[in-house]
Amino acid sequence: MKQGIHPENYRMVAFKDMSNEDIFLTKSAAETKETIEVDGVSYPLVKLEISRTSHPFYTGKAKLVDTAGRIDKFKNKYKKFKK
Repeated sequence: MKQGIHPENYRMVAFKDMSNEDIFLTKSAAETKETIEVDGVSYPLVKLEISRTSHPFYTGKAKLVDTAGRIDKFKNKYKKFKK
């Protein structure tokens, strides 16, 4: 393994899935400015749009997440080619 390329500041971090409010803890070196209290302990917080608890591949449920209107933009752009 190469020396000096891995971060030294690994610590417990809370990751929060904003679509279903699920929180999980793991070690990470991710930079964050927010904190959250979990079971009486304060952890740095990283917010996620999607995680293993809300992703359709892992849940088995087809769920469309269109936060930026990408589907509508695509349909409007290519509707002139529709037969």
